[in-house]
Amino acid sequence: MLSYPDLHLAIDGDHIRDGRETLPVLNPATGREIARLPIATEADVARALATAERAFRLWSATPAEERAAVLRRTGALLRERSAQIAAIATMEQGKTIAEATAEVAMAAASFEWAAEEARRIYGRMLVRPSGRRSIVTREPVGPIAAFAPWNFPIDNPARKFSAPLAAGCSVILKPAEESPASALAVLSALADAGLPAGVAQILFGVPDRISRQLIASPVIRQVSLTGSVVVGKALMRLAADGMKRTTFELGGHAPVLIFDDADLDRAVTMTATSKYRNAGQVCISPTRFYVQAGVYDRFVDMFAQRASAMVVGDGADPATNMGPMANARRLPAMERLIDDAMRHGARLVTGGVRGNGEGFFWRPTVLADVPRGAAIMNEEPFGPIAAMARFESFDEAITEANRLPYGLAAYAFTQSADRALALGPALEAGMVGINTTMVAGADSPFGGVKESGHGSEEGPEGVESCLITKAIHQG
Repeated sequence: MLSYPDLHLAIDGDHIRDGRETLPVLNPATGREIARLPIATEADVARALATAERAFRLWSATPAEERAAVLRRTGALLRERSAQIAAIATMEQGKTIAEATAEVAMAAASFEWAAEEARRIYGRMLVRPSGRRSIVTREPVGPIAAFAPWNFPIDNPARKFSAPLAAGCSVILKPAEESPASALAVLSALADAGLPAGVAQILFGVPDRISRQLIASPVIRQVSLTGSVVVGKALMRLAADGMKRTTFELGGHAPVLIFDDADLDRAVTMTATSKYRNAGQVCISPTRFYVQAGVYDRFVDMFAQRASAMVVGDGADPATNMGPMANARRLPAMERLIDDAMRHGARLVTGGVRGNGEGFFWRPTVLADVPRGAAIMNEEPFGPIAAMARFESFDEAITEANRLPYGLAAYAFTQSADRALALGPALEAGMVGINTTMVAGADSPFGGVKESGHGSEEGPEGVESCLITKAIHQG
């Protein structure tokens, strides 16, 4: 069994451990402490800021081909180290080893895609009267403060680093304190790939204190967050004081529309797999299931059978289909939502209880006949609960899908070509999956609308979000 690595802050190429207060890191499968995490002091944050400012001048002047080479090598190193990094992620976050292995591949793809985009940061020449020259250039925005959550402890840091580094920015990342070693493994791959010291750094600590100090600094030019709507609004207020640019990927509450002509076998297989991936702790997880009346009972039964057959256990066991929740506070949140739904008249079809063992386990849950007023139809559960309700008409389904202030992902299943064409424009979401739940990829923009955030990561748009536009007119 792989031993859990030593933890540290990463500032200007130094690994800092000693003389700092620490926080416990727990294994969600056992609930036991596996390490102590040093947290940054105010002086540590100040040093990281000074380093980011100096490193930005170096990295932004580095030719695009050299930046691309570092990112390509990083992707290759992540693939070489896949087994070790995946085991670390499973140990500290809980997801199955198969999911963690796939996440390493996702992270590698982010760096590889960004490497190619680094060479495609173009400007343009404007047509002007004789004797004048006007050009438009794209330049890196500057040092970026980035904040990543615990649910994808490998891929989230990869996204926060890859596009900014391709653009020529330096990055200070504060990952989640629950899953620190995965982020440090990503940074280690960058360093071993040749990234100059200080261009990418990692801090851990009290989120509010670190975010305030970073965002208040004139060194930071942009703020990037993957997190909750509440945290996004708080950081946006901080960023507004310095007119900092922001890229925010916030919470979702993804609707799933199952029409009566859908291929139910395909719909159940795809949505159940997606729903219970990472114990439902996925911002684009399908959550609000609206099923047309003609197939409602059949779909609920098929889905519940699949959910009840899932093997819940330690993610390190290859036989496990779903690991534990990532932290203990998610368990009472599941209880509250399920109890509330049942008080509103919902029917518990399967699950609804904690799993066996000392860890933070919860059984895959299906709720049927959930009314609109239940909390789970209005709050993102971020857990393994599928809430189902029936609908009659296309317009009714679209109204329910769009009625919340969230708009990250939305899904629909139908075999009607006309209906499929109508669904894309009708659903208010940054990412729409029609007859699929695969809505993320290194070449595709990832982001939401409404209170689910703004801006995109991944794809060309991810690099563009780290660039400013400058017009230079010369007589």
